[in-house]
Amino acid sequence: SLVPNLKSRKVELKTRKDTPDTRALQKCADFVHAFMLGFDVADAIALLRLDDLYIESFEIKDVKTLKGEHLSRSIGRLSGKGGKTKFAIENSTKTQIVLADTRIHILGSFANIRVARDSLCSLILGSPAGKVYSKLRTVASRLAEKY
Repeated sequence: SLVPNLKSRKVELKTRKDTPDTRALQKCADFVHAFMLGFDVADAIALLRLDDLYIESFEIKDVKTLKGEHLSRSIGRLSGKGGKTKFAIENSTKTQIVLADTRIHILGSFANIRVARDSLCSLILGSPAGKVYSKLRTVASRLAEKY
């Protein structure tokens, strides 16, 4: 059961006697964690239903140390005009991406997270979006053949 504790501003999770699955507590914690990171409720629910979904988080400074306008431009390259670049990466890799200031959270399968992360890192390092799109096309087609 999920119990919000408003005094201490925490969420308490506990199993009951009739909880059938021992992994239920971990799945519940993953759901709350995904929601708190900024993923939609539907995406967080997917974590409960599917076993091979993971969340990976990293910061832009983990890839390259950027300051000021360089950091702002890098964040702009990640999202693209109207979110176009972010959506293109999400759609071609079957992942969900949350850009939270300088932190990036990716939800998806292990292989798909790797492809999305590589694309995002290329953008952070300064690659133009067109070059990343073309590389994504080839990698995404290879992923589709594999499964």
